[in-house]
Amino acid sequence: MFAFLADHLGTFASGAVVTLQYTAASCLLGAVLAVPIALMRLSRKPAVFWPATVYVLFFRGTPLLAQIFLIYYGSGQFRHALEAVGLWQLFREPWFCAILTLSLNTAAYSSEIFRGALQAIPRGEVEAALALGLSRVQRLRFILLPRALAAAWPAYTNEIVYQLQATSLVSIITVMDVTGVARVIASRNFAFYEAFVTAAAFYLAIVYLVLLLARRVERRLNAHLTAADNVAVSRVRA
Repeated sequence: MFAFLADHLGTFASGAVVTLQYTAASCLLGAVLAVPIALMRLSRKPAVFWPATVYVLFFRGTPLLAQIFLIYYGSGQFRHALEAVGLWQLFREPWFCAILTLSLNTAAYSSEIFRGALQAIPRGEVEAALALGLSRVQRLRFILLPRALAAAWPAYTNEIVYQLQATSLVSIITVMDVTGVARVIASRNFAFYEAFVTAAAFYLAIVYLVLLLARRVERRLNAHLTAADNVAVSRVRA
């Protein structure tokens, strides 16, 4: 096992970098898409509500692997149309199809997390913002979105971890992430146990790193609550 690690540690490290890149890119793009989708899901207008609802139902109700195949292999049937608008050069690349699919998938799940967080904001805070004369955009920017982010962060951290694990599926379309590296090394050396144990160890290390960073972000988001608790405790002791 130690000889196997010595020979392939660098290759697995490069695969881990790819995994982190795909996770970060898809989570960032997914979060950008998730906020407007969540707001659309809260709309009372059918023309706004139903497109977002159908989107969420499709990407939450179908397997991620099927979505990857649909975009990567299925886009070839629309090659002429994609060439006409200059997009075929992107859709022919595995990395683009992988990030696009992962982003669309996580956006559906993240939008539901943000929607629940927005609905959990006390009505009194919204009424206070209205009383101050804040516009709709100002209410979203200064009241609703910051409060929703703080409330949704623990659940969204889980979504980031799930997304990190979901990136293992992109190895099916030749992306050399951690799982892709393990598959190639195992098929060449028939060292399946060593390869996938090493891959699992890398995933565990990355997840632990993500959780540590997420806890630090959560402390920053809830710093005002911690300060208020400390003041209350000091008053009680006094």
